[in-house]
Amino acid sequence: MTMMRSEVETGAGVIPLRDSGGEGPVVLLVHGLLVDGRLWDGVAERLVAAGHRVLVPDLPLGAHTYPTRPDADLSPRGVAGIVDEVAVARGLRDVTLVGNDTGGALCQIVAADRPAWLGGLVLTPCDAYENFLPALFRPLQFLARNAPWALVGVMQPMRLRALRRTPLLLGWLTKRGVSDELSDGWVRPFFDLPATRRDVLGTLAAIDSADTVAAAERLRSFDRPALVIWADGDRFFPRRLAERLAADIPGAELARIADSYAFTPIDQPADTAQLITRLAARVASPPAPA
Repeated sequence: MTMMRSEVETGAGVIPLRDSGGEGPVVLLVHGLLVDGRLWDGVAERLVAAGHRVLVPDLPLGAHTYPTRPDADLSPRGVAGIVDEVAVARGLRDVTLVGNDTGGALCQIVAADRPAWLGGLVLTPCDAYENFLPALFRPLQFLARNAPWALVGVMQPMRLRALRRTPLLLGWLTKRGVSDELSDGWVRPFFDLPATRRDVLGTLAAIDSADTVAAAERLRSFDRPALVIWADGDRFFPRRLAERLAADIPGAELARIADSYAFTPIDQPADTAQLITRLAARVASPPAPA
């Protein structure tokens, strides 16, 4: 897979971007907290092979190495704004926007505002409604708001590869696991770069389920193709969220992925890519007016 690396200047700072180029249907893949765009590598490879133009930004969500501006708005709404800026800067149109984990919440916020470039929406297991953040991660938010120095201490076990694989860390997010090299790349910026710590602490402190609840309300009038993909074995994002999203978003399909936890792009990249391709085909060929 060939992905061209570039940078996009946004109001928050420089955002690294990988772009496959080409003239095919456009897919923009959005990752969540404490990971980067490499979460999507297996899916991106398959989408490019299927003829799509694929774009994968590395957002300032805790695994990033590009510092943002000190005054950058890195609340969920602010990071959703960065996604919009990336799409506008690249002149994208009829985009299938895809999110996972926190990235799915960002995509809901973007889609609720329905920018002109948006063609369709795909949500894989992600935060939604009142489940932003999931209950297990809310102590991290409490520390980010009230004792950020303590949060840095709580995160120290993530330095150890063996502990990252335990259920409370990556072990409940992916059944297949990730390489030590990849997980090293995800955690090192938090420990090594003060600006990265500052950014993710600010994002954690600013997360508010009011944003996802409000986005869901606006999505009740969403007028573009939508697909909700959920994993049978997900321990963080219960299926009731998927069913609720599919019921609230007009015309949304609900699809099931077996043998996967929340990180469906890692556990089942082929199935995830196939479902995205199906939705992107609807975006590229909308039904004729009645």
